[in-house]
Amino acid sequence: MSVNEQYVDSLYGSDADLERVKAGLDAHGMPQISVSEGYGRLLTMLVRMSGASRLLEIGALGGYSGICLARGLSSGGSLLSLELLQPYADVAKRHMMDAGLGELVEYRVGDAKESLAALVREGRRYDFFFIDADKEGYPAYLDYALQLASPGAVIVADNILLRGRTTEQSKQGPAVRAVREFNARIASDERLESTVLPGYDGLAIAIVKG
Repeated sequence: MSVNEQYVDSLYGSDADLERVKAGLDAHGMPQISVSEGYGRLLTMLVRMSGASRLLEIGALGGYSGICLARGLSSGGSLLSLELLQPYADVAKRHMMDAGLGELVEYRVGDAKESLAALVREGRRYDFFFIDADKEGYPAYLDYALQLASPGAVIVADNILLRGRTTEQSKQGPAVRAVREFNARIASDERLESTVLPGYDGLAIAIVKG
């Protein structure tokens, strides 16, 4: 974390719900790879500012981003969270309940691509997407988000710099190449209006044009 990021984070007090998530991740032997504190606050703001009511999250982990997303919902909104592993979904659900947000979230467990294909078949539509899962899947997740998006939907993706690997041309692993493809498409797809924030580990934000 850069000095600037440390300074910004120091301006904000401790968040009991999110600290509980961090402790829970350690207690269950889960990786500490939740969205950064600064981008977590941004997620809440983006959901609230966009007026989104149907949220789709790809990658629940321990519920950190789920809490941030659900906090931005107005009355009647909901979050569908896709998670590969049942134990992770159980931990995330518990943390969401502890934060008073458990009734807003539904979990689908299994391969995210299969879950997304099922949502397409069901004719679902969403107006906010948060992608923070296996990086090799990012291009496919973008494809599905575009199929499931309502006009004006917001698509957000975390870790698009991969701790510097994205910009190192010597790095050519499948995850790096997939994220580079995702980033290039976010920037060039005519269906999207987008930007990329280089802070923390990078965040892509796009709006699906109506």
